[in-house]
Amino acid sequence: MKINIKDTFNKELDADKELSNSPRQVYNSFFSFVRPKILSNPKLIHFSEEFANEIGLKEYADSEEFLKIVSGTGVYDGTNPYAMCYAGHQFGNWAGQLGDGRAINLFEIETGGKHWTLQLKGAGPTPYSRNADGFAVLRSSIREHLCSEAMHYLGVPTTRSLSLVLTGDQVLRDVLYNGNPAYEKGAIVCRVAPAFIRFGNFELFAARKDSGNLKKLTDYTIKHFFPEISSEGKEKYLEFYKKVGERTLDMVIDWQRVGFVHGVMNTDNMSILGLTIDFGPYGWLENFDNSWTPNTTDANGRRYRYGNQPDIVFWNLVQLANALYTLIDDLSALQGILDNFSEYFTSKYQKMLQSKLGIEAEYNADFQDTLMRNLESVETDMTIFYRELANLEKTDSSEKALEKVEYAFYNLEEITEPIKNNWLIWFEKYLALLRNETKTDNERKVWMNSLNPKYVLRNYMAQLAIDDADSGNYGLIEEFYVLLQKPYNEQQQYQKWYAKRPDWAREKIGCSMLSCSS
Repeated sequence: MKINIKDTFNKELDADKELSNSPRQVYNSFFSFVRPKILSNPKLIHFSEEFANEIGLKEYADSEEFLKIVSGTGVYDGTNPYAMCYAGHQFGNWAGQLGDGRAINLFEIETGGKHWTLQLKGAGPTPYSRNADGFAVLRSSIREHLCSEAMHYLGVPTTRSLSLVLTGDQVLRDVLYNGNPAYEKGAIVCRVAPAFIRFGNFELFAARKDSGNLKKLTDYTIKHFFPEISSEGKEKYLEFYKKVGERTLDMVIDWQRVGFVHGVMNTDNMSILGLTIDFGPYGWLENFDNSWTPNTTDANGRRYRYGNQPDIVFWNLVQLANALYTLIDDLSALQGILDNFSEYFTSKYQKMLQSKLGIEAEYNADFQDTLMRNLESVETDMTIFYRELANLEKTDSSEKALEKVEYAFYNLEEITEPIKNNWLIWFEKYLALLRNETKTDNERKVWMNSLNPKYVLRNYMAQLAIDDADSGNYGLIEEFYVLLQKPYNEQQQYQKWYAKRPDWAREKIGCSMLSCSS
């Protein structure tokens, strides 16, 4: 097995001098060397064939050496696995040092002109595990494996998942944090990204007033991942901050477009590359609800609810600005970039909302706000509504238009006369806008269907795959993996998955609300 190793993070930045794998505060270091825990009986139960091919590893997927690497039972020759040290704000509060508590970076590779870091999630304890064991369970690993790939094919910036391994070991977890822990099957996901650097990496050194290492980290990140930045001094760091912000805002606009709710938008879960990272208690909007969060830990404050995700991104970007301030020392310049972020986001977000409706006309706030109120006035499936909306024709009446999207409503009996009238008024305005558009009905449908997915990884679907996998059947994992590679296509053979959340999934654990327990 030949891999083109190109390690940089653990070669160019300073390592923790203490080699013991014990929970502790780590200073003056970017990472700690650590080896994955040897497993009792690892088994590869799924791998992302297309991505494995992209990074040049597909031909090895059936080999014993591949299994050793993606399970952590073997370390590739000449490499030194490590866990990164970082800090972060969790639910708006400063949490201090956090770090890779259950993630171990294996090595970096270069293939096809691209740079990738391979990381194992759930491969055992690190110096940053605090009171945890560093392992992960099958249910959360399936969710991360499938969602990472699903997000990629939706066109959302994301980390990727190469493989899913059953460890053969049992892991004790309290799913609902209610004092009833139970043993579950352990698993490991091999995550892949150009880098796993987070906002929290920068926050750590800023909080410790370690400007030297803060500069080293920033210079390293710019050198390897923002090579287009050629300026020097504070201008370099301002340009870096601007690019990070724009990438991050683009990412959250895509989240809103497809109805994805991350669930834990802490600064330690924010990629400096603007990638979706750390798939924990995420969820997809079933019925449209701006106040919905999938995270049980967030059930009271709903800080990370769907409608608040853009505001949280801005809050997190302010924390990153605070961290980089030492290198820039120009408050007005940073404030100017933040102000520009607001304009940048508003413009792109409004265009996204219009494009979901197949409209190129100027954004109309009242028109869009009315739609949101209508969607929330009766239980309406977001994914299905926008998909069915593409079937409207300019010659339709408002009554006909409403009839064409009926499949999106969970209970037609809930549509009272006042609610129906509100919908008819909105459709009348919508159809008038469509008649002023230059695109034909078919051209508009193609455009809308390229932006509004037909299939997303609904929580009940992931739970079905989890339940089957617990019984040793991994067929649904593969079925969903194949289905979600073409989320915008009709795929009539998978029509049964173009469906609203079933009643049994409303309150089922793993389908409605989830915890961070994994």
